[in-house]
Amino acid sequence: MDAFFGRLARIRNVVLPAPARNALNTPRGLLAGFIVVHLVFLVFAASLSLRGEALSDTYIYRDWAAAGFDDANLTGGPSPWVYPILALIPMAIAGIAGPGPFFFLWVLVTTVLNAWALLKLTERGRNAAAIPAAWWWLTFTFLMGWLGFARVDGLTAPLVLVALAYGVNRPFIASVLLAVGTWIKVWPAAVMLALFAVLRNRLLVVLAGIATTAGVVALAAALGKVPRLLNFLTQQGDRGMQLEATFTTPWLWLSVLNIGDSRMYMNTDINSMQVDGPGTATMSVLMQPLLILAALLVAGLTFWALHNGNQYSGKTGGGVDRTELLLAGALSLSTAFVVFNKVGSPQFMVWLGPAVAVGLAHSWREWRLPATMLVAIAVATYFIYPLFYDALSHNNPWMALVLTIRNVLLVVLFLWSVRRLYLLGKKAPAAAPALKES
Repeated sequence: MDAFFGRLARIRNVVLPAPARNALNTPRGLLAGFIVVHLVFLVFAASLSLRGEALSDTYIYRDWAAAGFDDANLTGGPSPWVYPILALIPMAIAGIAGPGPFFFLWVLVTTVLNAWALLKLTERGRNAAAIPAAWWWLTFTFLMGWLGFARVDGLTAPLVLVALAYGVNRPFIASVLLAVGTWIKVWPAAVMLALFAVLRNRLLVVLAGIATTAGVVALAAALGKVPRLLNFLTQQGDRGMQLEATFTTPWLWLSVLNIGDSRMYMNTDINSMQVDGPGTATMSVLMQPLLILAALLVAGLTFWALHNGNQYSGKTGGGVDRTELLLAGALSLSTAFVVFNKVGSPQFMVWLGPAVAVGLAHSWREWRLPATMLVAIAVATYFIYPLFYDALSHNNPWMALVLTIRNVLLVVLFLWSVRRLYLLGKKAPAAAPALKES
């Protein structure tokens, strides 16, 4: 493995000589990179907005905002209540000036959150060791493209990154941010579970969750939407196996090879491409408990690693590097939320970036392998959507192969993160510093 990364380093040195690397690995270089990457998206968004257009899911968000998030004012399509209620706030902000500039304002909100994430990751440029990790995050953001800039997921990813950067040192702040993220798009709950598992004072996580939820309920009451508050838990419960989901891969190939009456079809009610075939209905029902079981097992492994590692080192306060344990647990749980999900939307790959970015800042050598895998996953996902999704949905075998490779990489990434958790618990460094917690 070291030889592989050595070859990558030699290629990097040829493509990007040392003087250029040194210039980029500075706060000014990072700022320039951030501006260039985000200007690409902002300029394109502005050009579409000037024509009264949007892109991808922002068309739906724009319609919801224009309708006042009232199903009665919509002519069709999914309900805005497929999302938790806080997701509607950025939609309302983007729609504050009407439908015309909606898309540009949406991308601008995402840009502001991404800036906050990089400022926190690098401690406003003061942490020079974190700048390469910030460059990785920028690269990953660019590769994910509109999956990060035209979906709600792109708003939650920087929130989770900031929460992980606060981590075990400021657990209450981290927990509030994760609770807010959960009320935007459920997946940050996975990272919150990892944080709960590694803290000594777990009550802080509970109190942060209760306080944030109380604020959400108060907001819903003020808007007269309390009956809708938990609709996101039931709106999509009866959906089938989505085309891109990891566990759908066997039926994907059955459809491509025209075996057993398997087929792809569009579920127009929720704007999702799904696969139907022998056993898909049963698998669809099993996926939810399977996801819950996987999450509980990973959380249990995290808890075991914490306590077993402390016993191994003869310490009770900090034998395990809790930050490393949090990051490995966060990646394991986030990846579990992707791998064991019957919904396999391509924007879910955005969920995996925050833990890897903070992991690189914490220990570049330990996290370079998942970082490389995630870049490969991002590239494969870009080929799947937006480039060749139409071909994939019409049983193109080459795109089915690309999707299969992507899904295999997701499973490998999950196994890597679980193995990392096991090794942290099995053999904790005796000299690992105890990290201060609030």
